Amino acid sequence: MVYGSQRPVRTPLLSAVTKIKRLQFAQEHKDWTVEHWKKLMWSNESRFQLHHADGRVRIWWKQHESMHPTCMSTTLQAGGGSVMVWGMFSWHDLGPLIRVEQRLNSTTYLSIVADQVHPIMLMAYPNGDGFFQQDSAPCHGAHIVQECFQEHEGDFTLLRWPPQSPDLNPIEHLWDEVKRAIRQLVPQPSNLTELDSAIHQAWCQIPCITFQHLMESMPRRMAAVLKAKGGPKKY
Repeated sequence: MVYGSQRPVRTPLLSAVTKIKRLQFAQEHKDWTVEHWKKLMWSNESRFQLHHADGRVRIWWKQHESMHPTCMSTTLQAGGGSVMVWGMFSWHDLGPLIRVEQRLNSTTYLSIVADQVHPIMLMAYPNGDGFFQQDSAPCHGAHIVQECFQEHEGDFTLLRWPPQSPDLNPIEHLWDEVKRAIRQLVPQPSNLTELDSAIHQAWCQIPCITFQHLMESMPRRMAAVLKAKGGPKKY
Protein backbone atom coordinates (compact mmCIF):
# COMPACT_ATOMS: atom_id res chain seq x y z
CA MET A 1 0.00 0.00 0.00
CA VAL A 2 1.31 3.42 -0.96
CA TYR A 3 0.85 6.23 1.48
CA GLY A 4 0.83 9.90 0.58
CA SER A 5 1.31 12.84 2.83
CA GLN A 6 0.16 16.42 2.93
CA ARG A 7 -0.11 19.22 5.41
CA PRO A 8 -3.46 19.26 7.23
CA VAL A 9 -5.95 21.84 6.05
CA ARG A 10 -6.12 24.65 8.59
CA THR A 11 -9.64 25.65 9.51
CA PRO A 12 -11.05 27.99 12.14
CA LEU A 13 -11.90 26.50 15.52
CA LEU A 14 -15.62 27.15 15.71
CA SER A 15 -17.86 27.11 18.76
CA ALA A 16 -21.51 26.13 18.53
CA VAL A 17 -22.52 29.81 18.78
CA THR A 18 -20.11 30.78 16.02
CA LYS A 19 -21.46 28.05 13.75
CA ILE A 20 -24.97 29.41 14.28
CA LYS A 21 -23.84 32.93 13.34
CA ARG A 22 -22.05 31.66 10.25
CA LEU A 23 -25.11 29.66 9.26
CA GLN A 24 -27.33 32.71 9.74
CA PHE A 25 -25.02 34.80 7.58
CA ALA A 26 -25.10 32.19 4.81
CA GLN A 27 -28.88 31.94 5.02
CA GLU A 28 -29.23 35.73 4.79
CA HIS A 29 -27.02 35.83 1.69
CA LYS A 30 -27.80 32.52 0.00
CA ASP A 31 -29.82 34.26 -2.69
CA TRP A 32 -27.22 36.92 -3.41
CA THR A 33 -26.01 36.73 -6.99
CA VAL A 34 -22.63 37.89 -8.23
CA GLU A 35 -24.30 41.21 -9.03
CA HIS A 36 -25.07 41.62 -5.33
CA TRP A 37 -21.51 40.75 -4.30
CA LYS A 38 -20.20 43.33 -6.75
CA LYS A 39 -21.54 45.97 -4.35
CA LEU A 40 -19.25 44.78 -1.57
CA MET A 41 -15.83 46.12 -0.56
CA TRP A 42 -13.66 43.59 1.29
CA SER A 43 -10.97 44.51 3.80
CA ASN A 44 -8.40 42.81 5.99
CA GLU A 45 -4.98 43.16 7.57
CA SER A 46 -2.01 40.85 7.15
CA ARG A 47 1.41 40.69 8.74
CA PHE A 48 4.34 39.65 6.57
CA GLN A 49 7.33 38.45 8.50
CA LEU A 50 10.96 38.36 7.49
CA HIS A 51 12.97 35.68 9.31
CA HIS A 52 16.44 34.24 9.35
CA ALA A 53 19.71 35.56 8.06
CA ASP A 54 19.26 33.96 4.65
CA GLY A 55 16.62 36.53 3.80
CA ARG A 56 13.87 34.01 3.13
CA VAL A 57 10.46 35.53 3.45
CA ARG A 58 7.98 33.62 5.52
CA ILE A 59 4.48 34.98 5.58
CA TRP A 60 1.91 34.36 8.25
CA TRP A 61 -1.73 35.41 8.24
CA LYS A 62 -4.50 34.83 10.70
CA GLN A 63 -6.68 31.77 10.72
CA HIS A 64 -8.27 32.33 14.14
CA GLU A 65 -9.69 35.70 14.98
CA SER A 66 -9.26 34.88 18.66
CA MET A 67 -5.53 35.20 18.00
CA HIS A 68 -5.97 38.20 15.72
CA PRO A 69 -2.60 39.86 14.96
CA THR A 70 -4.08 43.34 14.71
CA CYS A 71 -4.53 43.54 18.47
CA MET A 72 -1.48 41.58 19.54
CA SER A 73 2.12 42.62 19.87
CA THR A 74 4.35 40.40 17.78
CA THR A 75 7.44 38.62 19.03
CA LEU A 76 10.23 38.85 16.48
CA GLN A 77 12.91 36.20 16.24
CA ALA A 78 16.55 37.17 15.95
CA GLY A 79 17.36 38.57 12.54
CA GLY A 80 13.69 39.02 11.66
CA GLY A 81 11.06 41.68 11.59
CA SER A 82 7.65 42.21 10.08
CA VAL A 83 5.55 44.49 7.93
CA MET A 84 1.82 44.81 8.56
CA VAL A 85 -0.46 46.14 5.85
CA TRP A 86 -4.16 46.85 5.63
CA GLY A 87 -5.91 46.49 2.28
CA MET A 88 -9.29 46.53 0.59
CA PHE A 89 -10.69 45.45 -2.77
CA SER A 90 -13.93 45.18 -4.68
CA TRP A 91 -15.10 43.72 -7.99
CA HIS A 92 -13.95 46.87 -9.74
CA ASP A 93 -10.46 47.43 -8.37
CA LEU A 94 -7.83 46.86 -5.73
CA GLY A 95 -7.72 49.51 -3.05
CA PRO A 96 -4.54 50.93 -1.54
CA LEU A 97 -2.28 49.06 0.85
CA ILE A 98 -1.67 50.99 4.05
CA ARG A 99 1.41 50.10 6.05
CA VAL A 100 0.68 49.87 9.76
CA GLU A 101 3.52 50.49 12.18
CA GLN A 102 3.82 47.83 14.90
CA ARG A 103 0.14 47.03 15.47
CA LEU A 104 -3.27 48.20 14.39
CA ASN A 105 -5.17 49.77 17.28
CA SER A 106 -8.52 51.52 17.28
CA THR A 107 -7.00 55.00 16.79
CA THR A 108 -5.00 53.91 13.76
CA TYR A 109 -7.95 52.06 12.30
CA LEU A 110 -10.16 55.09 12.81
CA SER A 111 -7.75 57.08 10.64
CA ILE A 112 -7.94 54.40 7.95
CA VAL A 113 -11.73 54.44 7.99
CA ALA A 114 -11.87 58.24 7.77
CA ASP A 115 -9.06 58.71 5.25
CA GLN A 116 -9.48 55.63 3.07
CA VAL A 117 -12.69 53.67 3.57
CA HIS A 118 -15.18 56.53 3.53
CA PRO A 119 -13.87 58.43 0.48
CA ILE A 120 -13.27 55.25 -1.52
CA MET A 121 -16.75 53.92 -0.75
CA LEU A 122 -18.27 57.24 -1.81
CA MET A 123 -16.33 57.14 -5.06
CA ALA A 124 -17.03 53.47 -5.81
CA TYR A 125 -20.72 53.54 -4.79
CA PRO A 126 -21.97 57.14 -5.18
CA ASN A 127 -25.58 56.01 -4.78
CA GLY A 128 -24.91 54.78 -1.26
CA ASP A 129 -25.70 51.17 -2.18
CA GLY A 130 -22.29 49.72 -1.32
CA PHE A 131 -21.43 47.37 1.54
CA PHE A 132 -18.19 47.44 3.51
CA GLN A 133 -16.85 44.26 5.10
CA GLN A 134 -14.55 44.05 8.10
CA ASP A 135 -13.99 41.15 10.47
CA SER A 136 -14.78 41.10 14.18
CA ALA A 137 -11.34 42.08 15.49
CA PRO A 138 -11.65 44.17 18.69
CA CYS A 139 -9.87 47.05 16.97
CA HIS A 140 -12.63 47.20 14.36
CA GLY A 141 -15.43 47.13 16.90
CA ALA A 142 -14.03 49.90 19.10
CA HIS A 143 -16.52 52.58 20.16
CA ILE A 144 -14.75 55.42 18.33
CA VAL A 145 -14.71 53.37 15.13
CA GLN A 146 -18.40 52.48 15.38
CA GLU A 147 -19.24 56.14 15.97
CA CYS A 148 -17.44 57.01 12.74
CA PHE A 149 -19.47 54.44 10.81
CA GLN A 150 -22.68 55.79 12.35
CA GLU A 151 -21.78 59.33 11.28
CA HIS A 152 -21.54 58.11 7.67
CA GLU A 153 -24.68 56.00 7.84
CA GLY A 154 -26.43 56.29 4.49
CA ASP A 155 -23.20 56.63 2.52
CA PHE A 156 -22.71 52.86 2.65
CA THR A 157 -23.75 49.86 4.76
CA LEU A 158 -21.48 48.06 7.20
CA LEU A 159 -21.90 44.34 6.55
CA ARG A 160 -22.74 42.20 9.58
CA TRP A 161 -19.88 39.73 9.53
CA PRO A 162 -19.80 36.40 11.41
CA PRO A 163 -16.87 35.81 13.78
CA GLN A 164 -13.98 33.47 13.00
CA SER A 165 -14.70 33.40 9.28
CA PRO A 166 -11.51 34.05 7.32
CA ASP A 167 -12.60 31.23 5.01
CA LEU A 168 -15.45 33.44 3.82
CA ASN A 169 -13.28 36.45 3.05
CA PRO A 170 -11.80 36.26 -0.48
CA ILE A 171 -9.08 38.78 0.39
CA GLU A 172 -7.30 35.91 2.17
CA HIS A 173 -6.60 34.48 -1.28
CA LEU A 174 -5.10 37.80 -2.37
CA TRP A 175 -2.68 37.69 0.56
CA ASP A 176 -1.75 34.23 -0.69
CA GLU A 177 -1.13 35.66 -4.16
CA VAL A 178 1.24 38.22 -2.64
CA LYS A 179 2.98 35.47 -0.68
CA ARG A 180 3.61 33.40 -3.79
CA ALA A 181 4.87 36.39 -5.75
CA ILE A 182 7.39 37.28 -3.05
CA ARG A 183 8.63 33.71 -2.78
CA GLN A 184 9.47 33.78 -6.47
CA LEU A 185 11.65 36.87 -6.17
CA VAL A 186 15.36 36.48 -6.79
CA PRO A 187 17.03 37.72 -4.73
CA GLN A 188 14.66 37.61 -1.78
CA PRO A 189 14.03 40.80 0.23
CA SER A 190 16.77 41.12 2.81
CA ASN A 191 15.31 43.88 5.00
CA LEU A 192 11.95 45.38 5.91
CA THR A 193 12.18 48.22 3.39
CA GLU A 194 12.67 45.73 0.57
CA LEU A 195 9.90 43.52 1.97
CA ASP A 196 7.48 46.45 2.13
CA SER A 197 8.29 47.38 -1.46
CA ALA A 198 7.85 43.78 -2.60
CA ILE A 199 4.47 43.50 -0.87
CA HIS A 200 3.14 46.66 -2.54
CA GLN A 201 4.48 45.68 -5.94
CA ALA A 202 3.01 42.19 -5.75
CA TRP A 203 -0.36 43.62 -4.66
CA CYS A 204 -0.49 46.07 -7.55
CA GLN A 205 0.32 43.30 -10.04
CA ILE A 206 -2.61 41.07 -9.09
CA PRO A 207 -4.68 40.90 -12.29
CA CYS A 208 -8.29 42.01 -12.33
CA ILE A 209 -9.49 38.57 -13.40
CA THR A 210 -8.04 37.06 -10.20
CA PHE A 211 -10.09 39.09 -7.74
CA GLN A 212 -13.17 39.01 -9.96
CA HIS A 213 -13.07 35.21 -10.00
CA LEU A 214 -12.90 35.34 -6.19
CA MET A 215 -16.03 37.48 -6.10
CA GLU A 216 -17.75 35.03 -8.42
CA SER A 217 -17.08 32.28 -5.87
CA MET A 218 -19.19 33.91 -3.15
CA PRO A 219 -22.50 32.16 -4.01
CA ARG A 220 -20.66 28.82 -3.86
CA ARG A 221 -19.11 29.77 -0.52
CA MET A 222 -22.54 30.49 0.94
CA ALA A 223 -23.81 27.16 -0.35
CA ALA A 224 -20.83 25.38 1.21
CA VAL A 225 -21.47 26.97 4.61
CA LEU A 226 -25.11 25.96 4.43
CA LYS A 227 -24.10 22.41 3.56
CA ALA A 228 -21.64 22.37 6.47
CA LYS A 229 -24.37 23.76 8.78
CA GLY A 230 -22.12 26.67 9.67
CA GLY A 231 -19.02 24.57 10.06
CA PRO A 232 -15.63 25.24 8.46
CA LYS A 233 -15.22 24.83 4.76
CA LYS A 234 -12.24 24.55 2.46
CA TYR A 235 -11.91 27.40 -0.01
